[in-house]
Amino acid sequence: MIADRLNMDTWAGRVDPEPDSARWHQCIQPWAEAAAPGVALLGFACDEGVRRNQGRTGAAGGPLAMRKALASLAWHRAAPAWDAGDIHCEDSDLEAAQQRLAAAVSRLLSDGHLPIVLGGGHEVAFGSWSGLARHFEGQGAAPRIGIVNFDAHFDLRDHATVRSSGTPFSQIAEQCRQRGWTFDYACIGVSRASNTRALFQRAAELGVLVREDHEIRESTLQVIGDELHYFALRCDALYLTIDIDVLPASEAPGVSAPAARGVPIHLLEPLVQRLRDSGRLRLVDLAELNPSFDIDNHTAKAAARLIHTLTLTTHY
Repeated sequence: MIADRLNMDTWAGRVDPEPDSARWHQCIQPWAEAAAPGVALLGFACDEGVRRNQGRTGAAGGPLAMRKALASLAWHRAAPAWDAGDIHCEDSDLEAAQQRLAAAVSRLLSDGHLPIVLGGGHEVAFGSWSGLARHFEGQGAAPRIGIVNFDAHFDLRDHATVRSSGTPFSQIAEQCRQRGWTFDYACIGVSRASNTRALFQRAAELGVLVREDHEIRESTLQVIGDELHYFALRCDALYLTIDIDVLPASEAPGVSAPAARGVPIHLLEPLVQRLRDSGRLRLVDLAELNPSFDIDNHTAKAAARLIHTLTLTTHY
């Protein structure tokens, strides 16, 4: 095992009598050594970063809720999908959990998989990115890793004293600076009401590509989609991170910080598809699903739908 725990009992659901009617729970398999390249789900059952950020905890239950919602979705893949288990945060030691996550992500990448990390608070992002960085270290020229974050928040807060769910991209920017790597970061769906002027200034200083929630409309989807497509193409690898609180509270009530406006899933999904089809996607994570506050599993189902979309036509 590359994670702390693996429980395949989560994968259960209806079985249809018709031929060629498989669902995820019938097809996903436990990850093992020498598993054929495919999608590899890896849980990060941690919300210590949310607690440190003074948010409402409960996101540690996100990986289980996402698996349960994904289990009964129809299977349309040719390549395999693997469950690599969960990383847990023990004794509030967030940094140790992030390092274990990085090691697991790096291993999955080296084995040719597309890791999809199931958070957990958005502190998952620093662990995810660290795994991708570890994978590229020592492979010659400095890699250009593009980060696209669909999120109501920049998560660029000062990490000098407290590292939390609000600091991962600030931490990543610092790591890039230390390595001499380019920091390529796009934050899509930002809520101006939820980010201070200092955070907008910090984003400007770092050259972040910013698109606010109100900018994302049917009439702008093509332009923003093209923008993200070219952002991806100029990078060697793309890391996509989706904070579920980018969705409106009516679609995603079960998050640490529900959005008053947000970006509806029918607008978010086409942008996710553009990135999926860019040929650069190497790593995905989903963060901030908090089942303690979900209503009729709306949020978990939205997250599962995004995972299904991401894995529908990928070559992994």
